Amino acid sequence: MGSANHCVAAVQMVSTRDVDRNLLHAEHLIARAAEAGASLVVLPEAFACYDGGALTAIGAAEASASGPLRSFLSARARAHGIVLVGGTIPVLDERCASRPRAACFVCGPDGAELGRYDKMHLFDVQIADAHGSYRESDLYEPGTEVVAVSTPLGELGLAVCYDLRFPELFRVLFQRGIAMLALPSAFTRLTGEAHWHVLLRARAIENQVFVIAPDQGGRHSATRESYGGSVIIDPWGSVLASASTGEAVVTARLDPSLRDALGCRLPVARHQRIYVPDPE
Repeated sequence: MGSANHCVAAVQMVSTRDVDRNLLHAEHLIARAAEAGASLVVLPEAFACYDGGALTAIGAAEASASGPLRSFLSARARAHGIVLVGGTIPVLDERCASRPRAACFVCGPDGAELGRYDKMHLFDVQIADAHGSYRESDLYEPGTEVVAVSTPLGELGLAVCYDLRFPELFRVLFQRGIAMLALPSAFTRLTGEAHWHVLLRARAIENQVFVIAPDQGGRHSATRESYGGSVIIDPWGSVLASASTGEAVVTARLDPSLRDALGCRLPVARHQRIYVPDPE
């Protein structure tokens, strides 16, 4: 991350199946984050198209960088001169078999795509809420690669929502020397109330990294409700800023000297004895 402090932002949304509406809201919230001084902005999971819809058709249109959603992300990053982590969008391209992947693109200040992470762990669970059964694998296929992206702010690890429950993914990223984690999410209200903040703080503490975690935050339909609670956490596990529900822009300034000092006082990397194999 260098020696300079950087302001970062987590954007919380309440997205629907209406892509045009979602993009208008995202554009406004990204502008708010940039006006607040953020040089890195992270959107939530499924920011552009939430709760199903024509994902296959949308994903096919995003097979190239000229797709409408990828072009939107590139244009917003370039317009504001920021690093923009684009939550997730469906992409159906040569990496896929028959279903799209939930892809997280990172665009640099010039609009160029710096990297892409495809969500690895899919949310196929039973939850005691109004929706009940969640079958993400009916809509998407899982990604296969662990991804860290070099940005002007430092090395950024990427993960999405349900990935948060699989600490081995984050240990691989830690072993690669990341400074920050971006975790676009859409946690359900029930699981979010129970586990969202405690899991995020654990990932920050055990890997000694900053965590920027935007969540969806409200009611999307009669049966779908997300938790909110978007948050930025430092490597000690302290919450630097957080939101409740509804649309929000959460900002905080990251001090790299804190992480450096913590690594000297608690040298976890040097003391590590069990290593997770890196699939790279």
